Amino acid sequence: MAEFTDAADYGLLSPVWAGTDGAAQTGDRRIIQALLDVELAWLRVLADAGVIAPQVPGDVAPACQADLYDPASLAARSAGGGNPVIPLLSDLRAKVRETSPAAADAVHTAATSQDILDTALMLVTADTLAGIAADAGRTMAALAGLAVEHRGTLCVARTLTQHSLPSTFGLRAAQWLHGVGQATEALEAAAARLPLQWGGGSGTLAALRNVVDASGSAAAPLDLADQLAARLGLAAPPAPWQGNRLPVTAVGAALQDLLSAAGKIANDILLMSRPEVGEVSEPRAAGRGGSSAMPQKRNPVLSVLIRSAALAGPGYGVQLQTAAGAADDERPGGSWHTEWQALRSLLRLASGAAAKLAELTEGLTVNTGTLRENLDAAGPLVVSERLMSTVAPLLDADGGPGTGKTRLQELVSTSLATGNSLAELLRQALPADVMSDAELSAQLDPANYVGEASALIDRIVAAYPVVAAYPVRSSR
Repeated sequence: MAEFTDAADYGLLSPVWAGTDGAAQTGDRRIIQALLDVELAWLRVLADAGVIAPQVPGDVAPACQADLYDPASLAARSAGGGNPVIPLLSDLRAKVRETSPAAADAVHTAATSQDILDTALMLVTADTLAGIAADAGRTMAALAGLAVEHRGTLCVARTLTQHSLPSTFGLRAAQWLHGVGQATEALEAAAARLPLQWGGGSGTLAALRNVVDASGSAAAPLDLADQLAARLGLAAPPAPWQGNRLPVTAVGAALQDLLSAAGKIANDILLMSRPEVGEVSEPRAAGRGGSSAMPQKRNPVLSVLIRSAALAGPGYGVQLQTAAGAADDERPGGSWHTEWQALRSLLRLASGAAAKLAELTEGLTVNTGTLRENLDAAGPLVVSERLMSTVAPLLDADGGPGTGKTRLQELVSTSLATGNSLAELLRQALPADVMSDAELSAQLDPANYVGEASALIDRIVAAYPVVAAYPVRSSR
């Protein structure tokens, strides 16, 4: 067996997120940089407050570049202390000590590894959520456009996989928008609440209190933590949250909501793009959708990958919830460690799915002729619900009041069993002086039984002010 030394995960078996912006935002080097950003930002807060010498941040800054560190080495050595902050801190101090021993001693003042790692993961989450929101904005704009464009495009609705009633493709697209819009609102709310974690060894900030007192600074430790939150663009929580993992489960739930909304759209498109259905087609792109063995195939790969993400996401969400419920003491043992990869996996899945969903909805081809053909193939049976209230009472005459519904059900059953047209069966059952041909035709026209579809489209589109892209988080 060949030996391989490159153990990095490039997403070879995860095509939904491989090569995406989300993959870069959540990669090991990005996490290393976030860890370094937190360390340096804390030194700047302390220097501004007069707790440490003012030159320390400048002396440390050159060493706070992720490219100076070996992710593989850090990962291997992280087993020694149970997290990657410990070996990174050792390497950081060694680099700073080469030029400024005093600054090296100030690194990580009154902090603990959980402060650095939890806060760094919040930074990575914030940056990744910004990209997800931008792609969700593209999707919402595309879906709003489809909803308005196709408000009058008739199609057959399906319930439990079977033809049910007439509808419009515009309403279907609007309902997709409704799901993505709700999920995006939840993500934006979660992003606004991402908190700083800063509590010291056991959540009391005791070490920071000592350092501040020894320095003679008038700064209050809690104020210094709030200043760090502001510098990093995170929310300032009322207290440290080492053992309270709800900030993590909250963002995990929002990510799962987005995956669910995306999965719903992908599922519908997979059904509608089957050759025997043929109602929509994915956008074409060179090299996409081919088969290694069947050259005639054009696989709906975007929908397939989005669906794969939607199916994978809940497992990681359960992992986050389980870890939160198993948290113990002032720093959880094992359950805290379980969160890291689960959160990163959810971020990657949601990011990949959001990017592909935007491409899918922006380039979706709607085959209006086939939509109408499939509706027509269902025949007047799709308006049988309407007939129960409008035509059935006219069939009461022979059997007495209330018997018309039974008679109509018999006609529908006969049509289904024999293939005879329900329109012809109704014409035979209804005298022309009771309902004319024109009146019967109007009753059977699916265009006359789409209810409030157009009004619902307007309400959904109005509920989500759509922009082409959401603001991207500024670089620190």
